[in-house]
Amino acid sequence: MSKIYSAVLCVTMLAFTAPAFAQAQPVRVGGLTCDAAPRVGLLVGSRQNLRCVFRSNATGRSYTYTGTIGRIGLDVGITGGGRLFWGVFAPTSHVGYGVLRGTYVGASGNASFGLGLGANVLVGGSNRTISLQPLSVEGQLGVNLALGVARLTLR
Repeated sequence: MSKIYSAVLCVTMLAFTAPAFAQAQPVRVGGLTCDAAPRVGLLVGSRQNLRCVFRSNATGRSYTYTGTIGRIGLDVGITGGGRLFWGVFAPTSHVGYGVLRGTYVGASGNASFGLGLGANVLVGGSNRTISLQPLSVEGQLGVNLALGVARLTLR
């Protein structure tokens, strides 16, 4: 009797968990590289213009975007610009021209004394289905400390 009970319990659990396994997991669809303009930290925030290129893993094609990244939080110092890189994750493996347009929000931090590094974790884009993850790698020159919330807009 306990074997039958165990079998029924297993089948029931499988029936309820199968839809969760069937949901599409985000797929890495390419990389987004952005060149950032110089910036001056204004103590409670900053804003930089960006020129970006998304390279698709599926097709190998490149798509260009312009944008801005703003930070709210502690931001003190001056940088001479830099380069940011994100892995791009989406619910489907085929991402074409214009799909990355939109606004992304998340945590941001960077520090530099001469050569510096930073990290940004952002989610947004097309109906908040695009994720720029796991962390951007940001290289910059200058003297700066920034921690806070970032908002990236791609056009």
